[in-house]
Amino acid sequence: MPSDPVPDHGNAASWQPIYDGVLNAIARHRLGPGAKLVEEEIADIYGISRTVVRAALQALARDGVVVLQRNKGARVAHPTPDEAREIFEARAVVEPPLAALAATRMRPEDARMLRRSIEAEHGAWHADNPREAVYHSADFHRQIARMSGQGVLAAIVDGLLSRSSLVIALYWRQPATLCDNAAHRALLDALSQGERARASDLMRSHVEALLAGLDLFAAPSYPSNLASTLRPGA
Repeated sequence: MPSDPVPDHGNAASWQPIYDGVLNAIARHRLGPGAKLVEEEIADIYGISRTVVRAALQALARDGVVVLQRNKGARVAHPTPDEAREIFEARAVVEPPLAALAATRMRPEDARMLRRSIEAEHGAWHADNPREAVYHSADFHRQIARMSGQGVLAAIVDGLLSRSSLVIALYWRQPATLCDNAAHRALLDALSQGERARASDLMRSHVEALLAGLDLFAAPSYPSNLASTLRPGA
């Protein structure tokens, strides 16, 4: 399958549900690194044409979470150790200044939304559901980026977080550290107090700690069942 530019089809509405479904499955670790994404199967799941599926897969490839290979089809990206390191190093550069900006724009409803995200993450860990906890952890970071008011950079963070989910699926080896959301609570406190410098420093330290928790050795991919993973409502 060639990695051509993403077809327009008038707008993204036709392929957006597939795009969102794959990203959601990756974020929740239901769709693993290296998993094959078969056009015919996805088209059957969503009841749409292969042309629309192809457009979604091309958009996902553009964002670095899917790999397209001519005559081999599509698969979920499988980050190398070097790519994994670069993803988190990029986050350590981009996220701290966005946290500083978010601290100047925080509203009470923003604080409540971040608190709900922390509570959902905490609850998922106590329910022994690490995949869901990782999803809520990433969502906490997405919310802060969006609060910064910097749409372009927030979109970059969004893509980095999707790729981080793949990295964590492959290389994370310290679950006890990941489930400690004290860093998120400290960030929320700094943001709520409008403390730009502390929010920036805490974000940098937090992302660097996540990078330090990776065991960057080659890890095998694992199979996923597309029907159970992507079917709407799954």
